[in-house]
Amino acid sequence: MSSLIAAGFAVEAADGRLSSLSEDLRAVVDLGADAVELSLSSLDLVAGGRIIEERAAPLVDLTRQHNVTYTVHGLVSSNFMDPDTLPFQMQAAKALVNLCDRIGARVLVQHGGFLRAEQIHERAGADQREREALHELADYASCYGVRIALENIFSTAPGQYRQTPAEIARTVKAVNHPALVALIDFSHAYLEARYRGLDFMAEIAAMAPVTGHLHVHDSFGRPQGFYEAFFPQEAVALGIGDLHLPLGWGDIAWETIFSDLRFLPGTVLMMEIGERYRQEQAASLARARQLMSLNATS
Repeated sequence: MSSLIAAGFAVEAADGRLSSLSEDLRAVVDLGADAVELSLSSLDLVAGGRIIEERAAPLVDLTRQHNVTYTVHGLVSSNFMDPDTLPFQMQAAKALVNLCDRIGARVLVQHGGFLRAEQIHERAGADQREREALHELADYASCYGVRIALENIFSTAPGQYRQTPAEIARTVKAVNHPALVALIDFSHAYLEARYRGLDFMAEIAAMAPVTGHLHVHDSFGRPQGFYEAFFPQEAVALGIGDLHLPLGWGDIAWETIFSDLRFLPGTVLMMEIGERYRQEQAASLARARQLMSLNATS
C-alpha cells in the first residue's frame, strides 16, 4: 500500500484576485485532481500578521464548493534564518495556519531559510534560529491538526547559504516534532545537486523517511546562473533553471524515484505545473497516478 493519498495541482491568483484563484481551482478540479495546493500568499489575506476577515470569508466559501484535499503554500519569501524579519515571518505563518484550519487544509508549506553571502559567518546561529522557529510554529500548528512541511530550495545567488536536501532532513530530525515533516521538491533538489556536485538520488533518499509532502514538476537540473532569458520559453528551450515543466518534458527519472523511495503516511503528490501548461496538465495527472501505483506495488 502506498503512503501517497492524493494527487493534484498548485493554484494561485496570478493577478491577486480571488476570482483568478477560483478560475484556476475550477480548471484543475474539472481535470480530475483530487488535491489542490492554494498559494494563499498570492492574495491579500494577511496584513502585518493579521487575517483580513472580509477577505478570508469569501475564500472559505470558495473552498467549500469543491470536494478535494486542500494544502496551503505559505510565503514563498519565507526565511526563518533572517533575524530581522523573523518575528513578522512567524506572525504571518501562524495566520496562515489559522487559514489552513478554516478551509480544512492539513499541510502548510514552509520554505527552508537562507543567508546572503555577507551573512555566512552566522551559519550556525541561523540553523539554530530556524530550528527553534520551526518548533514554535509546529507547536502552534499541532493545535489545529496542521502539519508544517519544510521544503528544500535551491541556491539563487552566489555565496548564498542554503541547506541541501540532506541537511533539510537533518533539520526535521533535530526539531523532532510530530507536526513537522520534510517536503521534497524534486526539481529543486536536482538543481541544487548539480550546482553543488552532489548525488541527486542520495540527497532525496536522505529526505524520504521524514517526508510528508511532495512537489513534483520536471526540469533538467541545469542551474540558471547569471543567464537571463527574454521570454520564459527561452529558458525552456535551453533547459535551464526551475522550469516547472509538465512531467516528461524534462529528464527527471520519475519511475526510478517512485519505485525506490518511500514516504510518510498521508503524503500528497502536488504538481506545481501551472496554467501556462493547462493542455498538458491532464497527461501529467495521469502520469502522477501511474507513479502512485508504482509506489504502491513496488
